Amino acid sequence: MRVAFLEFDVRSASKSGGLPRRGIQDSARICFCAVIFCFVGALAMEPVNAAAPNILLVLADDMGYGDLGCTGSHLLKTDRIDALAKSGVLCSRAYVASSVCSPSRAGLITGRDPRRFGYQANLNMGSANYGARVDLLGLPPGEHTLADHLAAAGYSTALVGKWHLGMGDGFHPQERGFDYFCGMLGGGHSYFPKPDGNKLERNGVPLKTFSSSYLTDFFTDEATGWISKQDEVDDDKPWFMYLSYNAPHGPLQATEADLAAFSHIKDRKRRTYAAMMLALDRGVGRVLDCLEQLGESQNTLICFFSDNGGATGNASWNGELSGVKGTLREGGVRIPMIWAWPGMIPGEQTHDGVVSSLDLLPTFMAAAEKAPLPLAPPRSHEDKNNRRKAVALYGEYDGENLIPQLCGQQAAPRRTLFWRLQGQVAVLDGPDKLISLSHRAPQVFRPTEDAGEQQDRFDSDRTRADELFQLLGKWQASLATVPLWGSSPYWSSQSAKQHDNYPPRDEPE
Repeated sequence: MRVAFLEFDVRSASKSGGLPRRGIQDSARICFCAVIFCFVGALAMEPVNAAAPNILLVLADDMGYGDLGCTGSHLLKTDRIDALAKSGVLCSRAYVASSVCSPSRAGLITGRDPRRFGYQANLNMGSANYGARVDLLGLPPGEHTLADHLAAAGYSTALVGKWHLGMGDGFHPQERGFDYFCGMLGGGHSYFPKPDGNKLERNGVPLKTFSSSYLTDFFTDEATGWISKQDEVDDDKPWFMYLSYNAPHGPLQATEADLAAFSHIKDRKRRTYAAMMLALDRGVGRVLDCLEQLGESQNTLICFFSDNGGATGNASWNGELSGVKGTLREGGVRIPMIWAWPGMIPGEQTHDGVVSSLDLLPTFMAAAEKAPLPLAPPRSHEDKNNRRKAVALYGEYDGENLIPQLCGQQAAPRRTLFWRLQGQVAVLDGPDKLISLSHRAPQVFRPTEDAGEQQDRFDSDRTRADELFQLLGKWQASLATVPLWGSSPYWSSQSAKQHDNYPPRDEPE
């Protein structure tokens, strides 16, 4: 225990810049004497980790809530992801910051509700198609990313896969804290990239050749290759890998070999989706195998989830939930989230408390034993009074450190989460959720008892509905900026239509 204490003190100081290299040995002697002097007291202390863990974030794209074996699918094959869940904690009531890709990613990458900095809608068009300042079309400069925070904590950082947080100057991943980037800046891509017809790059250089012909496998190659190189370059330096798959987002494309594994599924689209999920599961398994081979499994904190619920066009299945991507029903914003950290987080657990993708930042920083970076000053388009008000109400960041909950040391606290998108607003407070849409009367549901949101409680409990409205109004009034751009009105009409047309259903066959 004494050696671990000494090693942590010296290494953390050298990584953070607190000690010059020539001072490490002298400082070690001082720390060693202090430990010996306090030996009796130290015996009563809990042992601490000698090194910060590696951190692996794996994101699926438009995956249905029910499309894992551990969340109810009887037809899909997700053995490796299911095994990951069994090795750690499956969070059954996890929520993302938005029910569409880009603002959801803006939330998870910053640890802040994206509406607080004007990131409300998707980025689906070129800058010429938006009636907004081009310099604001992406994750606003000054918002810190997970990579910024962890780089400041001494981590090497990499992003492989989908970015979807801006394409202009100032928005590239390598301008936002990532040392390494291989993938696409936009929101979608063909799964069979052509040498002279793709939107993929590696560190700013367009790609012409690929280690695998299928994009999901190629991203896995890139991730395992980068992780292996970290072990060769500096075995002592922790790393952060954001493996952002675009699977199973459309277009629906799969290899013939993967399709052959699902001849029992009659529906063609569902069969292709299942094959795409098989490739995703294979990729997760290969990364886990890589960690095992490098001896890094015990020292890697892993988080897996989807950026939002299943979409209407990719044959996904949201299990017992109603709604789909783009709606604020459970099927749009609720996702299964898996956490694993062998030796630290006990396995074979299901956590039923509310957790959020906004919790990544405080959880990762707690694992790294470092504080997040402070917020940058308000930008020119932000109301400074509202910025101060929001920080006073909700803090600089919006998430919770999940480690005490995941380790069974703390009960899940009461949470309040907010959403606003495409003519819809919603608040989840404790067991109750209010959804208000522009085209219909508000609704109140209790997802803890009614996951499919079939029993509207608005008329039967108007007092509670009023309380939820007040919370929602207070939150909206605290926002520092209006939305920096909007989606096409088409998407508002689609959200209104899909709100009522996707009740819970059986797994498609």
